[in-house]
Amino acid sequence: MGVDSGLPDFRGDNGFWEAYPALGKANLSFMDVACPQTFRTDPALAWGFYGHRLKLYRETQPHNGFKLLNRWGERLLHGASIFTSNVDGQFQKAGFSEQRISECHGSIHHLQCLDACSTHIESADWLVPEIDTDNCRWIGKLPACQQCGALLRPNILMFGDWEWLGQRSDEQRQRLNRWLEKPQRLVIIELGAGTTIATVRRAGERLLHRENAENTSLIRINPTESEGPTGSLSLACNALIGIEAIAETLSW
Repeated sequence: MGVDSGLPDFRGDNGFWEAYPALGKANLSFMDVACPQTFRTDPALAWGFYGHRLKLYRETQPHNGFKLLNRWGERLLHGASIFTSNVDGQFQKAGFSEQRISECHGSIHHLQCLDACSTHIESADWLVPEIDTDNCRWIGKLPACQQCGALLRPNILMFGDWEWLGQRSDEQRQRLNRWLEKPQRLVIIELGAGTTIATVRRAGERLLHRENAENTSLIRINPTESEGPTGSLSLACNALIGIEAIAETLSW
């Protein structure tokens, strides 16, 4: 979804290294950097990567597809809800209500203690990244937990992550589940959800195949992995193109 807004695609090492050439030179993969252990062994590198992303996401404007989805939701009796594995906060930026967004992998716009000394999750609005982009390293003082003094980290579910505080995402998911329990015709528009980390992909398929799901439809929009289960509609294209194609068929 974010790629059409100009955000980098981290799928595969080549895409990751194209976005972060310094990490490519060091032969570090996305999994090597996006893990709590790197915050312990090389915090300036870990925060160089996540700090750059935080700054980039703050500066990026959501594309027109977000606006179309939001407009459709505003016209529906029960509105629209978002279930996303993206951590970039673009749905909030596009005007979707915070109460209608479920971020299953957390958010880069929130922070937690690296050692999870408490269950406290705080906003990252105060954090101003200063990055040496050529070397992907944080410049200056690293953010520290006010309660124990340990390093702060993004409240994002990373690889090999046993300290992630998931209560914010859990509360979001509970709100989503309550919304799904309402009697309604459900149309799932799945955007760019791949098979490598298939959290979003599987969530839509479970809803399509759940008991009494006769009024559920799944539209899978994906440029490379658009194949869907029986009864779904597949569009082999980018998110924005797919959303605009749907918009052309609507009278509102």
